[in-house]
Amino acid sequence: MGKKIVIALGGNALGKNLPEQAIAVRNTAVAIVDLLEQGNEVAVVHGNGPQVGMIANAMTELTRSDPERYIPCPLSVCGAMSQGYIGYDLQNALREEMECRGIRHGVTTVLTQVEVDPADPAFDNPTKPIGSFMTLDEAEALKRDRDYDFVEDAGRGYRRVVASPKPKRIVELDTIDCLVAADHVVVCCGGGGIPVVPTGEHNHLKGAAAVIDKDFAAELLAESLDADYLVILTAVEKVAVNYGKPGERWLDELSPDEARGYIAEGQFAPGSMLPKVEACVNFAESKPGRSALITLLDRAADGIAGKTGTVVRA
Repeated sequence: MGKKIVIALGGNALGKNLPEQAIAVRNTAVAIVDLLEQGNEVAVVHGNGPQVGMIANAMTELTRSDPERYIPCPLSVCGAMSQGYIGYDLQNALREEMECRGIRHGVTTVLTQVEVDPADPAFDNPTKPIGSFMTLDEAEALKRDRDYDFVEDAGRGYRRVVASPKPKRIVELDTIDCLVAADHVVVCCGGGGIPVVPTGEHNHLKGAAAVIDKDFAAELLAESLDADYLVILTAVEKVAVNYGKPGERWLDELSPDEARGYIAEGQFAPGSMLPKVEACVNFAESKPGRSALITLLDRAADGIAGKTGTVVRA
C-alpha cells in the first residue's frame, strides 16, 4: 500500500537562477515521480531563498529608480510571486515526466498562506538576511525611511534582515488535502508559505515581513495532512556527526532523544542541518508510526525503501 508523503525540497532542487531552475526541476521531477510510481500520494514544499531575494532586489531597484511612481513591494508579496513562478516550473516538469511514464495524476500549485504568531519572539530578533548588499549610507536611509533592520554581512556590505517565526496554521489546508485525496501532486507552502498574521478585523490576514523556514512548514503540513512520511531532500545522502572533522560519522537512524543530544552538542549547523533534524524530530514524535527521512534528492525512493538516508523515528 502506498504512503502519504510530504517532501521538502532543498535549494539544490531548484538552482540559483531562472536558467538553472529550468534544468534542476527536470531532475527534481524524476525523483518525485519515482515515488508516485510506487503508489504514493505526494505533496511538495520548496524553498525560495535565491528566488525571493532576486524578486526583492528587483523591486528595491525599481523603487529606487523612480520613487514617485513605484511604491515598496512588501516581502509577503515577493514571496507570493516566488511561489507562482517556481510552481509554474515544477508543474510543467512533473506533468511532462508523468506523461512520459504514462502516469495519470493531476499536478497543482496552491498559493499558500501560513499563519504565524505576531507575538513570536523571532519578530523581536530578526536574523534572516534577504535582498541585495548595500553601503552603510544606503542601509541607514532605508532604516530611516522604511524602518527596516540591517546587519553587516561578512565584510561584503549591509543586508536587510527579517524575522523567521514558526508556522502555526496552513490557511489553505482544506484545499491541499482535497487535491491530494484526488490524486494530485500538490506544490504548496512554497518558501515556507506566505507569512500572515490575523488583524482582528473582518477575519483579515495581513502579510508579515518575515520568512518561514520551509522545513518547519513542511513538518506542519505533514502533521496536518496526517502523512506517513516527511522526506527532507538536501545536498547530502545522510546526516553526519562531526561533519567535515576527524571522527565524522554518517547516521542511518536517529531516535528523537539521540537527535536532541546531538543538538545540545552543537553538531548541526543553524540554518542548514539543524532545522531539518528538528523538523524530523517534531514529526516523528507527533503520532505513533510516523517516520521522517533526510537524504539526497535522487535517492528519495531508495530512502523510503530503507536503503539509504537517515531515518528519524520514535
